[in-house]
Amino acid sequence: MTTSTTRPHAHRTSPATGSRRVRNVAPGLAVSAVAVVVAWCVHRLAGPVPMLTAALLLGIVAVNTGVLPDATRAGTRFAARTLMRAGVVLLGLQVSLSDIAGLGWQTIAMTVAVLLATLLGTPWLGRLMGLPHRLSLLVAAGCAICGASAVAAVDGVLGARGDRGDRETGDRTDDGEREGDAATAVAVVMLCGTLAIAVMPVLGHLLGLSAYDEGRWAGASVHDVGQVVATATALGPAAVVPAITVKLVRVAMLAPVTTVIGLRARRGAASGTRRPAVLPVFLIAFVAMVLIRSTGKVPTDLLNDVSVVKDLLFAAALFGLGTAVRVRLLVRTGHRALLLGLTSWVLIAGVSYAGVLLTR
Repeated sequence: MTTSTTRPHAHRTSPATGSRRVRNVAPGLAVSAVAVVVAWCVHRLAGPVPMLTAALLLGIVAVNTGVLPDATRAGTRFAARTLMRAGVVLLGLQVSLSDIAGLGWQTIAMTVAVLLATLLGTPWLGRLMGLPHRLSLLVAAGCAICGASAVAAVDGVLGARGDRGDRETGDRTDDGEREGDAATAVAVVMLCGTLAIAVMPVLGHLLGLSAYDEGRWAGASVHDVGQVVATATALGPAAVVPAITVKLVRVAMLAPVTTVIGLRARRGAASGTRRPAVLPVFLIAFVAMVLIRSTGKVPTDLLNDVSVVKDLLFAAALFGLGTAVRVRLLVRTGHRALLLGLTSWVLIAGVSYAGVLLTR
């Protein structure tokens, strides 16, 4: 009879715990929501500046100018992790297997080859530059697959302390360093992808590519989905559809690539540490969304609404990631990370250009 009194007491404390967590994250989420509105306004007033890039820069400026109180930290971290993962799930509704199949096997093979070259070449370049393996791998994922969402996905499957590559180089990462690596990788990838919006339309015309091939080139080499759309729009109407479709092939590779990285991280995990999940729940949900979209039964209006929600979630998440970028710390390795991002972008642009020529 006496033992039954402890369990009801435990149940009574649960709502209080949940309420306390809500209070902890509320200030940071409120600031993130304001930042999303400001980023949207910046994009509307300065069209070439994507909303996601503006949100990331706002986070970096806010934390380094000291205007964010400590009370917002829990909420911005929640946005950077949880809202980012929710956005990745909704990203799955943009991928239709039938659209990908319509490209033909040559273009699909070219896109996958470019992705693999970037995933293998960027960490190798990172080692030459003396960067941590984790940071190099995160930059590689962001460049090769789909920008910030790929960084978040790969970060989610890497071990808590030094994956195999980090143990080989002697690196160890705590939670703060992990957050800093992810934020640095996102900042580098977003900057390079934004640069592509201005540079690639000029290069495409100079290289004499057709609008269709310019679109395929942009889709195979520009990092984020929104950046691909912006680049293709600058290239012309005929480039938009092939650019987005090729890009979705890369997005569709998010789950299999992350699974492979997760398996390697589990094998390389140090004894006594918690092994990361091979495929986190949010990536399983991403795959489910791809399959749902591929049925062809999702209303177009719903897809449009989901796309807007996805962008808002990503903007809030990127603001949160921006608040993890400390310029003082970034100065020490930031120039090397930026050089890695630019070199990786040149790599992916060069390999994809060759691929486009070979598959004409």
